[in-house]
Amino acid sequence: MKNDLELICNLVRECGKFIKGIDRGHLHIDSKEGRANFVTEYDKQVQERLRTGLLEIMPDAHFVGEEGSTQKFSPVGKFFIVDPIDGTTNFIKDFHISSISVALVVDGEAELGVIYNPYTDEMFTARRGEGAFCNDKRLHVSSEPLENGIVVFGTAPYHEELKEKTFKLAYAYFKKAMDVRRCGSAALDLCSVAAGRAELFFELILSPWDYAAGGLIVREAGGLVSDMDGNELALDRPCSVLARNRVAQVLTCEG
Repeated sequence: MKNDLELICNLVRECGKFIKGIDRGHLHIDSKEGRANFVTEYDKQVQERLRTGLLEIMPDAHFVGEEGSTQKFSPVGKFFIVDPIDGTTNFIKDFHISSISVALVVDGEAELGVIYNPYTDEMFTARRGEGAFCNDKRLHVSSEPLENGIVVFGTAPYHEELKEKTFKLAYAYFKKAMDVRRCGSAALDLCSVAAGRAELFFELILSPWDYAAGGLIVREAGGLVSDMDGNELALDRPCSVLARNRVAQVLTCEG
């Protein structure tokens, strides 16, 4: 599986080069369900490149991707869970905070995680039980309390029902923490926690392709990952996500 991880990273890096080299003058954008929920032809093209390449690396695996995937996740067998461009709105606006996220799940357990930001050339990787790395440098979550830390959070415009609750919780963290950030890529937010750049991340609803790889990377960097109620993250359906170091205080909307 060590060779598989290297092959996956090479494939992901190639897809990152493709993303950086697109002709932005001909960017065709489609809308999905909900306000400001976008997909481009490049999301679809990158996903197809990943699907083809990953299944060549591991022919006995299944593939679950964000864009039009019909494959259903099962707790039995090998599954790649993929977000071809996490942070599509950032990608559309050329904001340079987007990533490719690939997780390999075996019998319901995340075994490999790869997240790549092509704009910074940072490749975050983890193998279960063997630690997390960024460009081969080992990662560790920070040991800072919330008062000395940064909180990163996410929310999507198309989840209207969660906006107010999300920003009330963000305000509670803003009052307690050093500062808060909202970058638009949950996968990279999770990597920020793993790298000790942020102390805590939360989002009230995400899909498995947003966190399958990042959750493993945080855990392998020594952090804690769960849903907002303290349960294991679901890989067969959307759920909330809370990732943190081991000392950061968890708040409610009331602070």
